[in-house]
Parts: sequence; C-alpha cells; structure tokens
Amino acid sequence: MRPLKIVEAVPNISEGRRENVVQEIAAAFGSVPGVVLLDVSSDASHNRTVLTAVGEPDALVDAALALYASALDHIDLRTHRGEHPRLGAVDVFPFVPIENVDMQECVALARRVGHEVATRLNIPVFLYEEAALDPARTDLAAIRKGEFEGLAAKLRDPAWKPDFGPKAPHPSAGATVIGARVPLIAFNVNLGTDRLDVAKAIAKSVRHSSGGLRFVKALGIDLAEKKQVQVSMNLTDYRKTPIFRAFELVRLEAERYGVPVVGSEVVGLVPAAALFDSADHFLRLIDFEREQVLEDRVRKALESRA
Repeated sequence: MRPLKIVEAVPNISEGRRENVVQEIAAAFGSVPGVVLLDVSSDASHNRTVLTAVGEPDALVDAALALYASALDHIDLRTHRGEHPRLGAVDVFPFVPIENVDMQECVALARRVGHEVATRLNIPVFLYEEAALDPARTDLAAIRKGEFEGLAAKLRDPAWKPDFGPKAPHPSAGATVIGARVPLIAFNVNLGTDRLDVAKAIAKSVRHSSGGLRFVKALGIDLAEKKQVQVSMNLTDYRKTPIFRAFELVRLEAERYGVPVVGSEVVGLVPAAALFDSADHFLRLIDFEREQVLEDRVRKALESRA
C-alpha cells in the first residue's frame, strides 16, 4: 500500500460577513471525496475568511476548482469593503506539505491549480512563495500592492503579466495568488485604543520589511465595531520567529504609547509546537519536554498497541 500523501490547503476568500455565502463556498470546497475541511474562520472587520483543509494532491485540485467556481458565483469585489488588503475573490491559495509529500510536489500542485483556474475561469493567476516563477513575486505583499482597485493598471505593466490567464482583471473576481509554503500562523493582537495611527506605527516596528522581526508581516487594522485597533500579523516561519516574540514586541511597542494589549487571536489552525514554545517561554518551564503532554503520551501509547 502506498503511503498517504497529505497536503494542507489554506484558501483565503474575500468574504467574512455573509455567513450563508461563506458556508456555501466552504461546502463546495469540502464536498470533494478525499478532502477533509478542518476549519472555517471568518472576520467581519477584515471581511475575509480563512478555510483550512487537508487531502491528497489530486483531490485538492478538484476541491480548489470547486471553491473558485463557488466564490466566483457569490463574491463581487466591485462592492466588497473590508480592512484586510485583497486582490481577488479568492485572494490567496497556498499549499503546505504535511506528510509523505515534499515542497516541490506542492509547487507542482500550485502551478497545476493555477493553470486550471486561469483556463477554466478566466482569472489572472500569480504564483508566489516557493511556487513563484519570478523571484520578484515571492512576496505576497508585493503582488497584492494596489489591491483590486489598482489591478487593471498593474496588469498593463509588462512586468506584472500574470503567470497564467488574461492580462486584464476578472470583472468581479479580480485576480488570485496561488503558491506553496511552509506552515504560516495568522496571529493578531488587539489594542485598547481606537487610534489607528498607533496600530500602524507598531506594525511598522514589528514587520521585517520595516526593520522588525525577520519572519513577520504586519498591518494596522481598525476594529471599528469594537472601538479598538489591531496589529494583524502573519508569522511566516514560527520556528525562527515564535509567537511569543511577536507578541512581546507588540506589547513593548504599545507601552510606548500608553496603550494596553487587550487580547490576541489565532486565525485558523496553528501547529501545536508553536503553542508549546509560548507556554515554555511565558511559564519559564525548566527542562520541559513534549513527552510531558498528557494527550501526546496517551496517543503514542495507543499507537504502540495498534
């Protein structure tokens, strides 16, 4: 029996307010045999939803196409408003190697899905991270700069010819960014103030592109309904820049402005190791080992009897 190849797919769609629409798109994504939908996380302020699924490569191709088709039916960026930057109805779609599959297989999967999305749905496709064909397109932020509203002008520049698909935006769905990457953690810290300038200043201090932490991307976001602001972060390699380090730097920067941290959140799923690292740091544990976690010890004991 061949080993089961498990790939994680984490599409981000530009809809986080209409629950019925999110559920329809999620149902389409998770309806393909061989694909298991693990999580659906929506944020109304961002007007964005992160879906997480796992499956074998061939099944994920079908699931991806089903998700894009459903998003195309339900999302129109011409009327979309939200705090999170976005380029497309399906804004970004990364593939992550999990088990019995390497990064190059995920690269091939991303390029295969990109070709199919462009061919079948007439949506411009950019490849990013490990799947990028152009080194200038490795960074998602560079591709998304200008967002949907600036996309038509961007695509007229020969330097921004899509990797697949037409040289003009899809009227309602914009463009999409597909790639392969290591596990990423979407981590947000909420601040006890409504001053967006403070959140933006802290984000600038934290993110790598402005001289902050190496594997952190950050934006200042307005949470108007809560009368708060947020430092919204992507930790692109939690093993090298852990959650606790990003949290502590945000907290220290907030203190400069006399602003408290009122909470933090993980969007979607998170590797257990990232949480254990944070527990180890904040609790100042001595000689703590993963084998001390009750659930892990029980699982290994049961597996040894199987």
